[in-house]
Amino acid sequence: MSGYLDQYGAGDERREKIVKTVVYALIAVIVIGGPLLYFFHNYRQESQVKKFFRALQARDYTAAYAIWGCTQAKPCAGYPMADFLRDWGNRDLSNPRITRSRSCGSGVILTVDFGKDQEEKLWVQRDDLSIGFSPFPGCPATMTVKQ
Repeated sequence: MSGYLDQYGAGDERREKIVKTVVYALIAVIVIGGPLLYFFHNYRQESQVKKFFRALQARDYTAAYAIWGCTQAKPCAGYPMADFLRDWGNRDLSNPRITRSRSCGSGVILTVDFGKDQEEKLWVQRDDLSIGFSPFPGCPATMTVKQ
């Protein structure tokens, strides 16, 4: 026959085990999730730029111009297809490499290295993934960074 105090403290042990499990799970999420968020935060924008360079390498300038955010039917104001071809048509795009990705306000500044000391900073808008030349050499300190 069990005594009156045989189960004394059993609830505390169970509660302590639950608290430890929750704390360990939170630590694991932070330790694993933090670096994943850091490395993949700008993944969509980097993929869009890689897609743009694949179109340029295939010499599909119409598709590349559309990825830039412009079409033949609705060309970008101040950046017609002729200017686009002048900027991108004769470049050596054999090995473009994204060397830096930085969140900056409503977009991402990507630094692309073409080799031979040629580098370009591109701006990718977060909402529609349109590409353009970066209006800034780096993210201004006064600009708020949206995550």
